[in-house]
Amino acid sequence: MERVFAEYLIETPYDVGQAAAVLAGEQSSGTFVAVPGETEELKQRFAARVEHIELLDLVNEPSIPGGKISGKKYQKAKVKVSWSIENFGYNLPVLISTLQGNLYEITQFTGLKLMDLELPDSFKNHYKGPQFGIKGSKASCGIGCERPMIGTIIKPSVGMFPEETATLVQTLIDAGIDFIKDDELMGSTANSPFNERVKAIMKVIRNNEQRTGKKVMYAFNISDEIDVMQRKYDLILQEKGSCAMISVNSVGLAGTKKICDNGQLVIHGHRNGWGMLNRHPMLGIEFPAYQKLQRLAGVDQLHVNGIQNKFWESDDSVVTSIKSCLKSFLGGNEILPVVSSGQWGGQAFETYKRTQTTDLLYMAGGGILAHPMGPKAGVNALQQAWEGAVDGSSIEETANKHKEFAASVKKFSK
Repeated sequence: MERVFAEYLIETPYDVGQAAAVLAGEQSSGTFVAVPGETEELKQRFAARVEHIELLDLVNEPSIPGGKISGKKYQKAKVKVSWSIENFGYNLPVLISTLQGNLYEITQFTGLKLMDLELPDSFKNHYKGPQFGIKGSKASCGIGCERPMIGTIIKPSVGMFPEETATLVQTLIDAGIDFIKDDELMGSTANSPFNERVKAIMKVIRNNEQRTGKKVMYAFNISDEIDVMQRKYDLILQEKGSCAMISVNSVGLAGTKKICDNGQLVIHGHRNGWGMLNRHPMLGIEFPAYQKLQRLAGVDQLHVNGIQNKFWESDDSVVTSIKSCLKSFLGGNEILPVVSSGQWGGQAFETYKRTQTTDLLYMAGGGILAHPMGPKAGVNALQQAWEGAVDGSSIEETANKHKEFAASVKKFSK
């Protein structure tokens, strides 16, 4: 029988084998005490199995509160657990409840993080996965493999009228941008109702496409109740748009999948709230597992933070996230990594050096809109930076060659 495997990083003051066995029992057929009906035959078929244990460091203090035991040390370990596919079939919410449910609350653990997961090939018969992914996203904007998609975010995030937003979109289009998105905080405000904003922006985008042949991708934030999301999705289609944005942690995987299953718009997955899931080193979920769940739901593009970002995440973590998006999963489309958070052209060099890929959506908000020579120069500077990074030039050599990039170095390198 096919099985699902999950790897956890755990910490416990108890015997690791016993703690892992509690996890396996609690997340399958068992509970805190033996109950009638849990026969050996039942356990053989439905009980989770501890497949492997690798002991790591021994520490003096618990990583999370509530688990301190006087005189005890705390053992860290990697633990692999498996479940029969019969436990949940192809039910994504129940799969999540199994892999990330009450196990975080089990007394035996003073740290627990889902690191990665493996699913049987049969899942690809039940989940479409990304319908556009990397190739479809770049093709929609007319971009080849030589460079990333260059994108930006509407700023100010909230407060502009639809006409003001459309004017900014026109400016960005004239600058040569590939991708623009609503901020995740922008849904439908008192002065910018969603329907009016979509119509105003898409008029600009359609006019530019008729004039130049280039269709800029705009990700409208449709995050909402499911029925309302569907109506917003339909409006974007009606207005000839190409992309919708979903705050995937706010909407949930089932809601995200419901929209992705339409299969007509590129789905831009924003992971706001990620720090709540990942920031503590011994609690939550790591990105290699997280992005697989988003791929199951059908998300085409997913935020990964960025090198030298303005947040807390390390460069090593960002590189791991980018590479995990590019790995094959159930034979389907890869998911496009969205690099963002305090980015400007200067980080392109280290990003390319460490990932060796241009299969990215490279997002800069202030790095474009606050360029000292204006947004057009901001877009040009990012394009110049990526050209230099791919060609093997240094930041200094690229700045000497291009005045737009040189101006961004002067302003942003501090």
